[in-house]
Amino acid sequence: MASPDTFASSTDSVSSDWATWHEARERSTSSPFGLAALAATHWLTAVPEQLDSVPGLWHAGLDGIVGEGSELNGLTILQGGRPVGAVTDNTVTLMSGQDIEWGDRRLRFFERDGALALRVLDPEAPTRTKLRGIEVFEPDPALVLEGSFSPSAPNSRLEITAIDGHVSEDLPAGVIAVPFPDGAIETLTVVAERGGLHAVFGDETNGTETYGFRFIDMPAPDADGHVTVDFNRAYLPPCAFADFYVCPLPPAGNRLGRPIRAGEKNVRLEQ
Repeated sequence: MASPDTFASSTDSVSSDWATWHEARERSTSSPFGLAALAATHWLTAVPEQLDSVPGLWHAGLDGIVGEGSELNGLTILQGGRPVGAVTDNTVTLMSGQDIEWGDRRLRFFERDGALALRVLDPEAPTRTKLRGIEVFEPDPALVLEGSFSPSAPNSRLEITAIDGHVSEDLPAGVIAVPFPDGAIETLTVVAERGGLHAVFGDETNGTETYGFRFIDMPAPDADGHVTVDFNRAYLPPCAFADFYVCPLPPAGNRLGRPIRAGEKNVRLEQ
């Protein structure tokens, strides 16, 4: 990896905290089994099949992803990255949160709306070996904004279309009204995630200065509904790093009518 971008020194906490975040993002996305290492996503049916360059036969079972074949024996099963056993008796059932170590690669459980897939993570995938960092905007304190959160009605539903065309529904947490320095207000529909809020959004830089859309996480709103929206922490979706992810696209209303020149722009690849 190339060293992180260098910015003018500042004692401002926005810049210093952002620099720490940016360096962590570059380390995690380029790690041996980070986002850029995804080499395949194989969607499975109930019929066992041989997958391209993957040992054994695989199918979707009632309890998880089932692999069969003597070549699987002895491979280590990981749960949350830690060994929990080994494949025996020519069969294994891979469940949520589990990987199988396969030489220098890993086979990983993946599920979406009940459909199961086996993912292959390879540190030697070209998407990882050619990755040279993440292009970013210089942090801008003016784009740390204080929004106002309005919760969704209990029966609300949010239609989500993935980058591969799959349509599903999610439960929206609510809408954040974000006032910008020019006096205009933009809104973001958000979902609850990891104790905070999460949004998929687009803006007028997409396709030219930045990737087609980005993600942003925010803390939970305070008792008065105030929530900090720091666009300097806007980050690339997994599908910016490899073609085998099925990222959600921005929902209706989350295409902002302005350029957001903050956060991550795109991946930087070896030419």
